Amino acid sequence: MKKASFLGLISALMLLSCGEDPLPKPKAYLRLDYPEPKYNTSKLDLPLTFEMNELVSKKEVRLLEGETQTWGVNLDYQKLQGTIYLTYKSIAQDKDRLITFLRDAQKFTQEHTRKADEIVEQPYINPERNVYGMLYEVGGNAASQSQFYVTDSLNHFLTGSLYFYAKPNYDSILPAAKYLENDIKRIMESVKWK
Repeated sequence: MKKASFLGLISALMLLSCGEDPLPKPKAYLRLDYPEPKYNTSKLDLPLTFEMNELVSKKEVRLLEGETQTWGVNLDYQKLQGTIYLTYKSIAQDKDRLITFLRDAQKFTQEHTRKADEIVEQPYINPERNVYGMLYEVGGNAASQSQFYVTDSLNHFLTGSLYFYAKPNYDSILPAAKYLENDIKRIMESVKWK
């Protein structure tokens, strides 16, 4: 009797346990919430202005040695552990420099193909403000997640790259990279040449 009831109990449990196949749990990611960006026009001593996020904790502008009419600008985001590095170059004196600068900007981005999973190009054209350029979104564990350049094709050339203070781990830095990519887009869209 005991053996039959035990077998009946086992059979009932087996029938009850049949159902949907178990599914693995999805990967969990750290949720990072960043403040809504607030933008102000830059007040930097440069031949251009652009809007930058109030989250920028430190701005550094320096004339690059050995170069004429070339400035380096670092926009430091301490909370996000990253920096947008900008380089402004004048092309007013030598129009042939534009081709060199465009080639260098594109070559610099393509150097990331060894580590990048993909590089997405987004052209930017604003004839009303005379601003033309390209944004590169770099996917994967590359050193820089976003790069861009803008120019008026006559006098001004601005290029920029986003870097984080950590070893590249795309999944970990993706929220911060997307947040700062929006700031890069805002810089491109708000550039005004002087």
